[in-house]
Amino acid sequence: MHRALKLFFVAAMLAASAACQTLDEPTWEAAREERLRQANYQATAALMRQTGLPASTSNRQPGSDAPFIVATLANVNALEQSSTLGRVISEHIGSWLTQSGRQVVEMKVRNSIYMKRNEGEFLLTREIREVAAAHDAQGVVVGTYAEGAVFLHVSLKLVDPANSQVLAAHDYTLPLDRQIKSLLRAR
Repeated sequence: MHRALKLFFVAAMLAASAACQTLDEPTWEAAREERLRQANYQATAALMRQTGLPASTSNRQPGSDAPFIVATLANVNALEQSSTLGRVISEHIGSWLTQSGRQVVEMKVRNSIYMKRNEGEFLLTREIREVAAAHDAQGVVVGTYAEGAVFLHVSLKLVDPANSQVLAAHDYTLPLDRQIKSLLRAR
């Protein structure tokens, strides 16, 4: 009985150690199934469904070849500020649009946008029109995020650059977990 009890404790300690290691060190499997990217992809797909454009450009419609512009998401309480999270969400949006066969103008290589060190690409009204006109863009994805007590609230809008009319909008919520908090604090 004493030996069985020792084996039980050793097995329990090994299991607890493995569980702690899993919490402290992420796995490749966890990275592959990372939920932030999935949530942002789903939100972008929902935003695009509202436009009436096909889910991918294999069923092209007139005007669907025109590119999109994606601006960095801003902190709703300070629209001139963003975070690593705002930039990551923008990158995910651009990736989803590209993967679905749409053209996306890469704003980081442009000189005609307002760039604030460590913030991202913030498109001012005049600049949106100028950049969109130069690329004959069909839409600009803009967005904000707001930090709550336990959730992060994200709002995306697809805007017609010619007249600033909102063509589509989608809101979603992310858990304010360790990962999200770390991306919010990083500049």
